[in-house]
Amino acid sequence: MAAAISGAGRCRLSKVGAGRRPPPARVRVAVRLRPFVDGTAAAGEPPCVRGLDSCSLEIANWRNHQETLKYQFDAFYGERSSQQDVYAGSVQPILRHLLEGQNASVLAYGPTGAGKTHTMLGSPEQPGVIPRALMDLLQLTREEGGEGRPWALSVTMSYLEIYQEKVLDLLDPASGDLVIREDCRGNILIPGLTQKPITSFADFERHFLPASRNRTVGATRLNQRSSRSHAVLLVKVDQRERLAPFRQREGKLYLIDLAGSEDNRRTGNKGLRLKESGAINSSLFVLGKVVDALNQGLPRVPYRDSKLTRLLQDSLGGSAHSILIANIAPERRFYLDTVSALNFAARSKEVINRPFTNESLQLRVLAPIKLSQKELVGPSEAKRARGPEEEEIGSPEPTAAPASASQKLSPLQKLSSMDPAVLERLLSLDRLLGSQGSQGTHGLNTPRRERMVLMKTMEEKDLEIERLKMKQKELEAKVLAQEAVDPKDKENSSPAVLRPLARRTVTVAQPLKKAVVMPLQLIQEQAASPNAEIHILKKKGRKRKVRAAGGFSYTSGKLESLDASEPEEKAEDCWELQISPELLAHGRQKILDLLNEGSARDLRSLQRIGQKKAQLIVGWRELHGPFSQVEDLERVEGISGKQMESFLKANILGLAACHRCDTS
Repeated sequence: MAAAISGAGRCRLSKVGAGRRPPPARVRVAVRLRPFVDGTAAAGEPPCVRGLDSCSLEIANWRNHQETLKYQFDAFYGERSSQQDVYAGSVQPILRHLLEGQNASVLAYGPTGAGKTHTMLGSPEQPGVIPRALMDLLQLTREEGGEGRPWALSVTMSYLEIYQEKVLDLLDPASGDLVIREDCRGNILIPGLTQKPITSFADFERHFLPASRNRTVGATRLNQRSSRSHAVLLVKVDQRERLAPFRQREGKLYLIDLAGSEDNRRTGNKGLRLKESGAINSSLFVLGKVVDALNQGLPRVPYRDSKLTRLLQDSLGGSAHSILIANIAPERRFYLDTVSALNFAARSKEVINRPFTNESLQLRVLAPIKLSQKELVGPSEAKRARGPEEEEIGSPEPTAAPASASQKLSPLQKLSSMDPAVLERLLSLDRLLGSQGSQGTHGLNTPRRERMVLMKTMEEKDLEIERLKMKQKELEAKVLAQEAVDPKDKENSSPAVLRPLARRTVTVAQPLKKAVVMPLQLIQEQAASPNAEIHILKKKGRKRKVRAAGGFSYTSGKLESLDASEPEEKAEDCWELQISPELLAHGRQKILDLLNEGSARDLRSLQRIGQKKAQLIVGWRELHGPFSQVEDLERVEGISGKQMESFLKANILGLAACHRCDTS
């Protein structure tokens, strides 16, 4: 669903000001430790992770069991923390940035079975980050976009998954693999992605719940409903200012549930599950490379090495307020996965983003205001413009000026006669154009004396144009009078006195003549049988009428006039291609036989067909059956319509000529 932008034009404002970079904002990292599952706590197994306070934790050092590794993050949520604690402490504060036209991202990261999907989605009894964030965001938009508020707000949602490096639309599963693009301002977008407008939480549930069932899940040894893809919920908030200068803002919220990294020795993945696990681990490995490149300040950040990192380009090192929620497990069998997740979270904490306000200006064109001549020039100027005779007889002043004059002089009208609201809007627009370096004439705040000078100059220009038009009409009348002279008087006139041509003669280049070289045997046979009906090329003469517009021609020492109503006929030769229908039918049939029965080597004998295209044709024939007509060749992948047209032109004529030689 594409959004249509109305108005006269749209100009981009600076992100944070001229010559100043956006302020930095570090990626905030929160760690959540899930409780024990499967009765491991009852067996007396001690946890491998222990929280120290609300921001730090420690884990046993696998190199030395007498030591522990300590990590410091922005927030730490222990086993007893609730969904509301995680949401209110880390996610809720960034929603306000969306109403300022800035982007925000929330990522759930961790190994498989660590509780990422539970943190993002939750359950009907304990809703997660996504339903809580949408409920609060819709409430904020209703409050800020109500009647009497300066901004009008609208919210849309999109839902997609990245499954085996394919971007799939969960709201429209039949759309297929989508591409990720980047616009001229560096924003990441996905053409063709479905956008659904939502105004309430009921609208969100009506679209989100069916789409969630389209996400790819599977069972492994560690998780009965393991996510086999990365899910991304995109919520877009559009704001439009109701009053001048009619600004527009756009904020995006990315809610991302990443698939967990997997150790196939413990998950027991085979077949399709093994392939899915390889794609997940590969994308997460590229994600780690992106974080390392940003921390080291490398000149190239490998965003394009994976669809996931390409989509997260705004979230990591881009223009979004980012929150990373690292989910870890307390069981000792997840120790290596927990250490890996904590190390990634510690590196991500050093990534710097630079959020800015995505704001643009919508320019609106005001309707032209038609005013009378008295309002345009003022009462004193109109009185002086009248003649003394008009003042004596007391003739009334003109009440209205022509429409064209009012439109021309509408920028120079008297400011006191305008509506105050319209005047304020025009003056603000004039100041805005002046601040952006506009070179146009600022007539709104022009003093009275300068305004009168401009009006006088415009009147003089109009009089000059009228005078030139009258002069042109006089010259055209003289030329017509000269053309009406008797031709006999022209012949008796002295040849030494020649009048110039009335119009300049334009010569048109004739098209180049083309010919087709035929075999010698075919030429000899056509010469021996002149009544043959088969012709490859035929010379044809046609006459073309050339009309001379009131000029003169010089022929055989005499100057003759050419009347504009008498066209002159000129004959020119052209070549017309004529092929017998029988030859055309035979050529098409021979090509069709080669396409259906010929090998790759036989197909290479045709013009415009190489080794690669011949193999494509043979493969398509084995898959879909024989060709019914020559035009079916366009259905073969890799052969376009233009290539098909050149193929027919190059082969049918040659095969027709060869058939004529064979029959002779």
